[in-house]
Amino acid sequence: MGEPTKALSKIHSRCFDVPLALFLSAVTLILGLFLPIITLKELIFWKHTFSVLSGIISLWDERHYFLSLIILLFSIIFPFLKLLMLSGIWFTKMFHDQRQTYVKWLSSLGKWSMLDVFVVAVTIVIAKISNFASAKPHIGLYFFCFSILLAILTTVRIEKLMKSPRVD
Repeated sequence: MGEPTKALSKIHSRCFDVPLALFLSAVTLILGLFLPIITLKELIFWKHTFSVLSGIISLWDERHYFLSLIILLFSIIFPFLKLLMLSGIWFTKMFHDQRQTYVKWLSSLGKWSMLDVFVVAVTIVIAKISNFASAKPHIGLYFFCFSILLAILTTVRIEKLMKSPRVD
């Protein structure tokens, strides 16, 4: 079967953008999960501000188990798993076919990465057309969105580097 090829970080040792993007994506993901993403105001009396984490906890507490698990999966587990896999693809030795399979898998699943942002956007639109509620996005949403977009771009960058000639 042969030896695994060098890590991409060794093959493309002058590419500092990939590790930087992985780091920035991880930092902004963490910020996006903890910082407020939305404030919902009902009538003039009730006001609730949520982060991704507090939203999941609130859904769980209100017994919306399926929805809280879906958001947990797509907001926390999948993004961190994607960053771990991208880091592994970049920093570890592996067979070229194996690396291609992982990148192809990440590319196809990347389409689901923006699910949270879509849910928050729909919530804001619904609140805006309602006479009884309003919604306001916050900085956490932008950090989260930036993290997801950066991870998608990093996947594309790694895919292109895998096709380019080796630089030792």
